[in-house]
Amino acid sequence: MTKTRQINGKSYGFLIRVKKTPVVWHLNHSSALPWHQVTSNGSLVLLQVDHSVQGDYSCYDNQGLLVHSIKLKLGYPPGLLSISCQVPNHTHVRCSWVESVKTFLPAAYNASFRDGREWRPCIVDTTHRHCDIDHPAFWQTTHVLRITETNVLGSQTTLVLLTLHELLKPNPPEAVSVSPLEGYPKKLQVSWDFPSSWPQHDAFPLMFHVRYRPLGSIYWSEIFSEDTSVMIFDALAGHVHQIQVRARDEVNSESQWSEWSNLVFAHPWEVIPVIIFPARTNPETSTAKSHNPAFEEEGNLGLVILLVLFSVVILTTVLSLIFVVW
Repeated sequence: MTKTRQINGKSYGFLIRVKKTPVVWHLNHSSALPWHQVTSNGSLVLLQVDHSVQGDYSCYDNQGLLVHSIKLKLGYPPGLLSISCQVPNHTHVRCSWVESVKTFLPAAYNASFRDGREWRPCIVDTTHRHCDIDHPAFWQTTHVLRITETNVLGSQTTLVLLTLHELLKPNPPEAVSVSPLEGYPKKLQVSWDFPSSWPQHDAFPLMFHVRYRPLGSIYWSEIFSEDTSVMIFDALAGHVHQIQVRARDEVNSESQWSEWSNLVFAHPWEVIPVIIFPARTNPETSTAKSHNPAFEEEGNLGLVILLVLFSVVILTTVLSLIFVVW
């Protein structure tokens, strides 16, 4: 029995031959077959083939005995792969790929990397379709990645040329935090950590880019720093602010900026007004007259002075009348 293994389109048939005896064909133990023909010598011809015709085919002679069986699985040979590589630091490269041709068949992958004269393996993860390279020679100008995909219908090799110092792109800074400063309504203290994937020593310094804006504004203010903290001096008092940080290799000006960190929201310090309500008093107590001895003494003294003055006036008037009459 012979069969054609490669199907290039739905308009092609699929021929299965058996020895020249009367047979009955079944698909997955059912006599219901897709559009087909059975020739005079017992061969099965499938017409308008697509993936719905896949399955287990079996043929039986006129006595019901199994003559032969075969599993039919359709697919395509591999095509070129679409490859992309990420370089999160100077010591590691990860390259991933996707199929440009959907083969519908299990595939094996072999990957290798050349950063000089010799090829060395790129460790393949077939499940996630990526491979990893440790400690590439960054001082080399160009590098070559080679990935070969193989299935039962053939194989295809894809080559890509890489420039690692241009692909270098750190991961975003981590643990970004923002805190207000007590007594300063226009200041915010921003701090963060290096990406955990970046080696933290003097050989690989990072430049950081901080941007911030009041919530609702479309304009960002910016600060660049080599440290892992900065002070914002011109925050808008009384408003919530958005803050983000990203990083780039400080020495390699051709490297890429990382993605921005997640947004952090912060509010500058502000005075919280305190409202003091007057204490409630007893109405009876508030309307009662208070006893003040000093006030009473001042009142009595005034009355005495008034009486003395009145007596002097009366006496003067009487003496004046007596003098006139005399």
